[in-house]
Amino acid sequence: MRLSAIISLLVLTSLESSAQNAYVKLGQQAFMDGNFKTAVAQLEKACMIDSTNANAYWMLGYSYYHSTNYRKSIVAYTKAIFINPVDATAYYYRARAKGYLGKDTFLSPDEREKYLLGAIFDLTKAIAIDPSEQTKSYQTRGIAYREYGMFKLQANQKNYDKVRGINSLRASVADLEKVLAENPGRSDISTLLDVSKEKLASATGKH
Repeated sequence: MRLSAIISLLVLTSLESSAQNAYVKLGQQAFMDGNFKTAVAQLEKACMIDSTNANAYWMLGYSYYHSTNYRKSIVAYTKAIFINPVDATAYYYRARAKGYLGKDTFLSPDEREKYLLGAIFDLTKAIAIDPSEQTKSYQTRGIAYREYGMFKLQANQKNYDKVRGINSLRASVADLEKVLAENPGRSDISTLLDVSKEKLASATGKH
């Protein structure tokens, strides 16, 4: 489901409860205006009043994400998924947030691995739930597999695992090839695919 359609759906469903939870309406307006800091402030209050509103948690997760508060974005999307476990977009954006944390070199290698694997898992769930959005998720998962592959191939850390690193790079190539096969005119995907193939060739010694 496209973001514009998601927002339209959120408007319709959230307005139903706005009478009893005015913070949802205020947060939603800020969300739609792209004022994510204000959206966070209002939606946090909304979710404290009503912890069963999946749409409020979804908007909160998205607002945290665009405020670069990835840890809180993950928490909010986790709550949205708990309420509505078949929301592919919640899995997708939670994966994006995990992916950013997985690249944070200030975190421990174990934490980074947890987030990188979590991103791949969430994108796999999103693909299974909503086939109509597979292209976007395959593309993002292809990048996530590459990030994880390069992480596992860092020889100076305890998480080093050449076999898993190479397998992850192969999975990256496979995902991006799927996207390019369906969208042969997309030069951005072609470029991403070339990068993954180059990293795989370097790791396997097959140039």
